[in-house]
Amino acid sequence: MFGKLFWLPALLLATPVAAQDERDDTVSQAVEHPTNPEMTAIFAADQAARKVSDIDWATVTVEDAARRKRVGELLDAGELHSGDDFYHAAFVFQHGSEPSDYLKAHALALVAVARGKTTATWIAAATLDRYLMAIGQPQIYGTQFQRHNDGWSQEPYEWNLLSDALRSASQVPSIAMQEERLAELEARKEGE
Repeated sequence: MFGKLFWLPALLLATPVAAQDERDDTVSQAVEHPTNPEMTAIFAADQAARKVSDIDWATVTVEDAARRKRVGELLDAGELHSGDDFYHAAFVFQHGSEPSDYLKAHALALVAVARGKTTATWIAAATLDRYLMAIGQPQIYGTQFQRHNDGWSQEPYEWNLLSDALRSASQVPSIAMQEERLAELEARKEGE
């Protein structure tokens, strides 16, 4: 009996070979995800609608809603795969009109970053700022500039929550650069 008890602790501590985790968490493996050409075309249309000199916002708003609907269908069907797909989808939802659109855009941007689209860090920051402002909270990165009757503003803005180092890591301009941009917008307004 003593011999059998002697082996019991060793058996309890031993991990079966089949159950061992073969992953090495110190090694990252890039996974190629195919880009959906329809998502690319939707993004191109979204951007093109904003690059004309005289934007008809009534038309663009209707087109934006149709693009969001289709992107939602692609997303629900599991048709978005690559970092580019999620990056493009984030821009489409950022052009929504509801807080839920901006929050979804933020989630999509995070997936884009996770899928290797490092330039999506800016849209992740911008969508979070837009979401926060849409729910009556101050933005934290400073990506949103709004025109009011008395001029341009980034308010409400919690200026000191994030450092410029974190802004830079998120591809967001420093506070000094944001202040320059605000001054440019004000100067342009005065020249109108």
